[in-house]
Amino acid sequence: MNCSKYMIDTEENKAFLKENARRLLEFGQKFPSPGGSSYYLGDDGTPWKERPRQTWITSRMAHVYSLGKMLGFEEGDKLASKAIEGLLDELKDKENGGWYSGIAADGSILPGKQCYAHAFVILAATSGVQAKVSNADVLLNDALKLYDDKFWREDEGLAVDTWNTEFTVLDTYRGLNANMHTVEAFLAVADVTGDEKYRVRAGRIIDRVLVWAKENDWRIPEHFTEEWQPNLQCNIDNPADPFKPYGATPGHGIEWARLIIQWALSTYGDADNAAAPYIESAEALYNRAVDDAWKVDGAPGLVYTTDWKGNPVVHDRMHWTLAEAINTSSVLYRVTCDPKYAGQYAEFMQYLDEVVLDHETGSWFHQLDAGNKLIGTVWPGKSDIYHAFQAMLIPGDVSSATAIALCQGYEIEHLWKEEYNFVCQKCKTRMQDRRLKLLFV
Repeated sequence: MNCSKYMIDTEENKAFLKENARRLLEFGQKFPSPGGSSYYLGDDGTPWKERPRQTWITSRMAHVYSLGKMLGFEEGDKLASKAIEGLLDELKDKENGGWYSGIAADGSILPGKQCYAHAFVILAATSGVQAKVSNADVLLNDALKLYDDKFWREDEGLAVDTWNTEFTVLDTYRGLNANMHTVEAFLAVADVTGDEKYRVRAGRIIDRVLVWAKENDWRIPEHFTEEWQPNLQCNIDNPADPFKPYGATPGHGIEWARLIIQWALSTYGDADNAAAPYIESAEALYNRAVDDAWKVDGAPGLVYTTDWKGNPVVHDRMHWTLAEAINTSSVLYRVTCDPKYAGQYAEFMQYLDEVVLDHETGSWFHQLDAGNKLIGTVWPGKSDIYHAFQAMLIPGDVSSATAIALCQGYEIEHLWKEEYNFVCQKCKTRMQDRRLKLLFV
């Protein structure tokens, strides 16, 4: 076994990340339908055309292949352009505004308008703008206007979850999964457009989430009432729901930790150490999640959900949870210099290579049971490559579309008013923007 292959910052690890990023881009190339919306991919990357073509999957593919374009992937521009075409045409509701949840195999529209999907539309558009993909700027303008009007609640500092198709009836359910990806999208918008109100909004969401996390021993409630009261028993009879599982979801605690660090350092830099309390909170979230989930049932892997005392409920291992553990352990190591996080990163990378990475047909196995045997009760096939692909970038020298754009010589076409000097560790060029510091540490 080549242990150095799994250790952060070794040449062997960098090569492993780079090679697997390339293989993921090759694996996902068959996603576009004729109209641009994304097919759900099967075990070997063949489209499962009988499944709906979802807006959130299409947006993820637009985001990934925009990154691919900036990284020099030959088909990146064509594939990103096709996905954005799908978002501007067949997935867009030209009568009522916004984006359909998706399109069924027979061409009918999936009902409802999801905050979760709209957040990914914004992320796709920001990455497309930075990669200079055709019409990404149009998509971004449309998506921000719609999101600000229908989903964002300025008085609450949070986003609502689901409307009916016509935007006339708002569901009473409130959830944090959509808000988590809203934070991701808003940070990208602030970087791309220079409009800091989106970074401020991301911080307001984070502050609310941290209150709830602290009240529950750093396990984040996922589901809420219309008045934003935690519903800790939601889906107790359907604990493995793919979007609304019962209990705490350790993978989300891990993912929130990374986003909180990104927000804190991009907001404060090193000024008066104002970011420190948020980094400490991120560590608490990450450590709680890993302690609850990693190898707790006698086998390697991170369990999907736990109850409110940390006992596993759904023991299955989802690929996206591992991806986020790889991401956040690497970020925490860079921010804190604590070797514990480097050691955990190496453990996660070894588990990826030996168990979760599909060396025969490509991509990652999306769902394994408690014994690490392949199953598909929640996530059959390999729907998209978003989580896996980002996990091959964030531990390395670049960790977002903004970072990739700068390192590859793309121009950021707006001016920043506040400056912070630091050195990009990839291209060794001195950058001047305090809000991008985390992307290059």
